[in-house]
Amino acid sequence: MIPALKLHDGHTVPCLGFGVWKASSGDCYNAVRTALDTGYRHIDTARIYGNEEDVGRAIRDSGIPRNDIFVTTKLWNSDQAKAQKAFDDSLARLGLDYIDLYLVHFPVTKTRVAAFAELEKIHATGKTRSIGVSNYMPAHLDELLKVCQVKPVVNQIELHPWLAQKELKAYCESRDIRIQAYSPLAHGQKTGDASLKPVADKHGKSIAQVLLRWSIQKGNIVLVKSVSPQRIQENFAIFDFELDAGDIQTLDALDSNLRTCWDPSATP
Repeated sequence: MIPALKLHDGHTVPCLGFGVWKASSGDCYNAVRTALDTGYRHIDTARIYGNEEDVGRAIRDSGIPRNDIFVTTKLWNSDQAKAQKAFDDSLARLGLDYIDLYLVHFPVTKTRVAAFAELEKIHATGKTRSIGVSNYMPAHLDELLKVCQVKPVVNQIELHPWLAQKELKAYCESRDIRIQAYSPLAHGQKTGDASLKPVADKHGKSIAQVLLRWSIQKGNIVLVKSVSPQRIQENFAIFDFELDAGDIQTLDALDSNLRTCWDPSATP
């Protein structure tokens, strides 16, 4: 079983999630089925990924009770002015009765405040159990927290040892907003980093498993993506070992502000 973390609204979320960004139709369905068969119970998608239908079908075909699976999807930038319709469309594509977590995907300058207010209305209907944001920096959160009626439960951001986002993480955690870490393997750019081979060898694990374990031990909700059955299973096998203080120090020292995705820090 994957350990669960409690959100400030009382709901819980598995600390390891399976992401489907850039997973094409067919590949996505098979990957989600493999992930669910492996033991993942947290699936992260988005309207812009174009694979919500595959995610929903894989969940239904898995035979796993709906309440045992945590499902996240997101409101895309160009849909922020029509959030209610965008949510309903995502729900229909997924073929589910409710979403566990609905996120504003990016802090679009002119529409993000009104968009989150619409998420609050959706939340009140029970069609999404929790709401949150993605790619928000402290200034965006400051703006939101001054006016929101329902505080976001998570902020989904790029986070890995080379982009530890310490200030943003501390900001969120001091306000009881959980961090969801996407691209925990730096888009695969660092899974062959030779400096981490001694740590991996010590634990009999791969470098990718070490990177995921580091983020788990930092208290993050970690989202990992692959369409390879072998990698899906490998990424899941991270709960039978623990990094020690020296290992953590080695990984902490890698922080170098390396972004492999978009940079929201300059968004006013």
